[in-house]
Amino acid sequence: MSWWGTLAGGAFGFMLGGPLGAVLGAAVGRNFDRGVSGNFEQPGGRRRRAGQPGDLPRGHQYRVQAAFFTAIFSVMGHISKADGKVTKDEIRMATRIMQDMNLSPQQREAAEALFNEGKEDDFDIYAVLTQFRREIARRTTLQRMFVEILCYAAYADGVLHPEENQVLILVCDEIGYSEYELESILASVSAELHHRQQRDGRISLADAYGVLNITESASDAEVKKAYRRLISQHHPDKLVAKGLPEEMMKIATQRTHEIRQAYERIKEHRGF
Repeated sequence: MSWWGTLAGGAFGFMLGGPLGAVLGAAVGRNFDRGVSGNFEQPGGRRRRAGQPGDLPRGHQYRVQAAFFTAIFSVMGHISKADGKVTKDEIRMATRIMQDMNLSPQQREAAEALFNEGKEDDFDIYAVLTQFRREIARRTTLQRMFVEILCYAAYADGVLHPEENQVLILVCDEIGYSEYELESILASVSAELHHRQQRDGRISLADAYGVLNITESASDAEVKKAYRRLISQHHPDKLVAKGLPEEMMKIATQRTHEIRQAYERIKEHRGF
């Protein structure tokens, strides 16, 4: 049973408390009241890997996954409203992320409700982020994935508005993530999204360097180091073991594909 199956199966009352529990309850509570708490496991799902040293105990892992799911969609909604309006591009980006996760109908409804909760004027982003930081502890890989997904949302309309950037800075401050790392993520995400918009499908050298967040003057050793670091940070199985919801594994896998594509382009150009 997944974290969602546990939630739906009756553990909702004690899986999450505090601000995150309140937001999640407001978003999905009525679903459980209607009795949709059947088996939400997806057929043909990926087999779990064996537990490894440093992996979270299953119960704790479910709690962190529930916290991540709740925080990511509600804060995404808050960012979309930061510049005063929610654009069609921002809604499309949120929808695409939900589609990439292959959410069940109930999960999709919950994600949309969380997104709408985040758009409300009384949404307490500070309280939500404070609890989220406590739930994920010092798992920097989860922090990075959280910030990356929010950066995709902020760039949904092709422009990072000052108000959206301020919310991203606030997020990093509240969860204990480096603003320097935020700048590197924004540069990498911007390059990746620029590549996706190109018609020929082949990543340009400029975008490849941008995805790896290095300059064209970087040495071969620096290129390889940047690549290995990013691949390690986005390893899907490792992220799930640390508490990333399994539904978000596809996003991590897609990110890994972009990183590999960028590295191969640079490698081909340099001939190493």
